[in-house]
Amino acid sequence: MARSGSSEERTPIFSGENYEFWKIKMVTIFKSYGLWNLVEKGIPVSDSKKKKKATEETSEEEDDEKAAAILMKDAKALGIIQNAVSDQIFPRIANADSAKVAWSLLYSEYHSGDQVRSVKLQNLIREFEYMRMHEGESLTAYLTRLNDLINQIKTFGEVLSNERLVQKVLISLNKMYDPICLVIENTKSLETIELQEIIAILKSQEQRFEMHNVDSHEKAFA
Repeated sequence: MARSGSSEERTPIFSGENYEFWKIKMVTIFKSYGLWNLVEKGIPVSDSKKKKKATEETSEEEDDEKAAAILMKDAKALGIIQNAVSDQIFPRIANADSAKVAWSLLYSEYHSGDQVRSVKLQNLIREFEYMRMHEGESLTAYLTRLNDLINQIKTFGEVLSNERLVQKVLISLNKMYDPICLVIENTKSLETIELQEIIAILKSQEQRFEMHNVDSHEKAFA
C-alpha cells in the first residue's frame, strides 16, 4: 500500500520482518505529527460515541466540531499505518476502522512475548560474542555488520556498555590488526576510551595497509 508522494507516504514499509525496528520508526513519525496519543489510546469515548450536554461554556455545535477534528486526525493516523505496510500485510488491517485497532492488530501478531523475546535476545548476544571479522573482509564492512547486530540487540532493551564494545572490536579483528590493537591496549584505558576513537585509529591503520598494498603492487610491475 506504499506509494511515493507526500511525507506521510515516505514511511518505512513493514513486510513481516524486523517489526521492532519498524515500530520504533513509526512511533517517532506519529509523535512528529502529534498523533501518537491517539494511536496508542484510541479515540476518546466522550468524543466518538456520545455528545456532551450543551452548557454555557461549550455548545453542542462545538462538541461536534471537536469530535470531527479528532476523527480526521485518527483517519490521518490510520492512513499512515496503511501506507506503511506491504500489500501482503495490508489484508490483516484492511477492516480496522481506527488507527488504534490497526496498530493493535499488528502489535498482537508481530510483537514477541516476553519468553520469545528473551530467547531471541540470548541468541543475538551469543551471535555477538562469537562474531569475528572474516578473512579478506574490510574494516568498514565488518564494523557495519557488527553495528547492525548491536542495533538489533538494542531493540530488545539491552544496551551494551562502551567498554564491552571496545573490547569486542579489539579481540574480533583479523590478525593483521594485532600490532595496533596491542598498542591501543597498552597505551589507552579501555574503560574510558570511546568506541569512535578506537574506530578512527583502526581506520587510519587500514589506510596504511592499503597504501602498502598499492606500493607493493607497483613495485612488482616496475
